[in-house]
Amino acid sequence: MLAILFPLLGGIGLFLVGMMLLSGGLVAFAGPALQQALAHFTGTPRRAFASGALITALAQSSTATTVTLIGFVSAGLITFAQAIGVVIGASLGNTATGWIVAGLGLKISLGFYTLPLIGIGALLRLLARERWANLGMALAGFGVLFVGLDTLQQGMRGLSDVFSLADLPAGGIGARFFIMLIGIALTAVLQSSTAAIAMTLTAVHTEAINFDQATAMVIGASIGTTLTSLLVSIGATVHAKRTAMAHILFNLIAGLIAIALLPLYSLVINLFATHAGLAPGALVLAAFHTLFIAVGVVLVLPFSERFARLVERLLPERGDVATQHLDSSLLAIPAVALDASQRALDQIAQRLFDIYGRILAGEHPENLQQTLRQTHEALDRCFDFVSRIPLPGNDDFASRRIAQLHAIDHLIRFRERLIELDQVRSELGNPVYGEALAQNRHILALAIEGFAQPDHAWLERMAADAAALTTLARRIRHGVLHDTGPDSAARALRVTDTFRRLERSGHHVWRICHYLRTVKAAVPKVDTAAQPEPEEGMAAPEAVPEQAPAPLGQLAGETGTPPEAKAQA
Repeated sequence: MLAILFPLLGGIGLFLVGMMLLSGGLVAFAGPALQQALAHFTGTPRRAFASGALITALAQSSTATTVTLIGFVSAGLITFAQAIGVVIGASLGNTATGWIVAGLGLKISLGFYTLPLIGIGALLRLLARERWANLGMALAGFGVLFVGLDTLQQGMRGLSDVFSLADLPAGGIGARFFIMLIGIALTAVLQSSTAAIAMTLTAVHTEAINFDQATAMVIGASIGTTLTSLLVSIGATVHAKRTAMAHILFNLIAGLIAIALLPLYSLVINLFATHAGLAPGALVLAAFHTLFIAVGVVLVLPFSERFARLVERLLPERGDVATQHLDSSLLAIPAVALDASQRALDQIAQRLFDIYGRILAGEHPENLQQTLRQTHEALDRCFDFVSRIPLPGNDDFASRRIAQLHAIDHLIRFRERLIELDQVRSELGNPVYGEALAQNRHILALAIEGFAQPDHAWLERMAADAAALTTLARRIRHGVLHDTGPDSAARALRVTDTFRRLERSGHHVWRICHYLRTVKAAVPKVDTAAQPEPEEGMAAPEAVPEQAPAPLGQLAGETGTPPEAKAQA
């Protein structure tokens, strides 16, 4: 029994390790090219289907395609309707491994001939760098895969001498469902439909299982592979769950249709065996796998948009709209993760700008406290997500992540200023704040305009306005404090605090725009050395000549200028 069990388990393990090394190496070697192809060739459902099938066949991993797909949907690079085509294509492309196993691995004992590939690949992995090291890992994985397949055949031949799987029930819908459930369970245990199908192909080749049972086993493996998607989507964003749901529904539809039409498929296969001399075996089983997935493609792909709407109804969007795209699976692709966090921060900034504009206009936004509370939670989630984005030795990625972290810091402080301004909203009608309010409105208008259509002078104009606002606020605060008397101390402190809040708010708007747009839009960076960023409670240095402080009487709406103020002026 050990002579049977050890090769069987070892063969499965070697095959799985080979698949992991092969797919991981190929994705790392050609990852950017595959991602660009997936992003560019998904304009229509048919193009999305073709790109999904081709990329999965080349990468030898439907999981890699699905993870990349979730990232693109989450980042808004492709729509969910386009993603449906890629999911369907990935299911068909995943059948390519069966053809390799049946056409090469079982026809020729490649385990011996691929041993040099393992050595060459290991040397490349150890001695080469970056992409060539990844290629070496893929070569080693290719060799290990066929060594595992040879070992698996040895174990299957021994198993067929002791126990024949062909003794299991055969014929009838109940027997088919029973074998299909075995295929689902086998795939769930191995966490790989490719390994389960390879085992089934090997079992047919060594006559450990009959062909009819093998067809039901392959159908079960195809359905069982969706369990991995289901597990990955637990606790993920709605986009990941929708992609997993689409994968599950498509494979389930294709599998149930195949199990129902299995007698018809068997009839067609027997006709081929009779008239074309093509006896049922591993190669025909691989063709059957591709055929029933292709039938599912023909039935579902023309209705991909309706299929997408069905999935969207089953899994409606919940939670904050700005951060629902921040899925942890995106962290595997730093460029896509940064795009997703950039979009989230843009939406949060525009939400706060809208609130600020209403406060400056003297309005009281509805549900203000609820919106600010949701924004606080969204910013916390953004910070957690951005801080976990890996930096694979890329200076551009590092610059973008640092800029986003700075933007989050200013957004948090800007939100706090909005809470404070809302509390003193009734005071903003005082004419004393008119010039500062007008300056803030201009800064905010520039921010909204720049978000829509940034230009090279946009941030420079905002920087000049922010500096002018700082000068104005300092001048007025100086005048207020200078002219404070015993009866006006409380009022003076209230006025200076409000001016400080307005000054800081305008400054935060400028810095938020600077950090969210400088890296992304490649606009010239503002000379922060000439205009350093003030800390909380500190005024920014002047960018324009300071004017004489306004007297307290004018600030309070009174007439006349005290002599002390004139002397100071």
